[in-house]
Amino acid sequence: MTAADVITAWDQADPEAIHPLRRVSEDAYWESGRAQADMVATVIPDGAKVMDFGCGDGRVAIPMGALGYEVTAVDSSQRMLDRLTERAPDVTIAHTTADGIVGHLGRRRMDAVYALAVLIHHSYADCLHIIGRLRAATKLGGVLVLDWPVSETPGEADSWIGVTTWSPQQQADACARIGLEPVDSGLPWGVYRAVKVAG
Repeated sequence: MTAADVITAWDQADPEAIHPLRRVSEDAYWESGRAQADMVATVIPDGAKVMDFGCGDGRVAIPMGALGYEVTAVDSSQRMLDRLTERAPDVTIAHTTADGIVGHLGRRRMDAVYALAVLIHHSYADCLHIIGRLRAATKLGGVLVLDWPVSETPGEADSWIGVTTWSPQQQADACARIGLEPVDSGLPWGVYRAVKVAG
């Protein structure tokens, strides 16, 4: 699956296909976003400038804003961003892919970036490309929370809703190349500090 394939599929998807809790109820869906925002907040300083990359309709971005973070919600799907702004018109949005993030930010860099349920659907090459762009948008010493799963039997996603997993060594090598230092957090996602790439 290419990044373009994933973007197209998500943009055209029925809202119930996007997250399993939507089939339970809208309340369950939004409550899961609040719970994830609470978890992400445990590793991000209060009041930080944060980017929700692949924000969708704002399931996590909206509660992050309610927690006092200055949120920039980024998605390549205008349809998703429209849903977000219907629910929370004051959230700052950016309609762009990973390649457009730095251009959108200009000289400004984020204190923290999170990408939940985004990277897992991409090929190894696309995932590395996206993470590199997210790292470039994060200030030195900033925090990245990435849904970037490791497995003893790694493999690439074969559909827009499939999951790509990495071996521990693949991920360690990628972190060294990109400038990420793993942080022990206890969260279900990888947490990293943005560092200089070693010589």
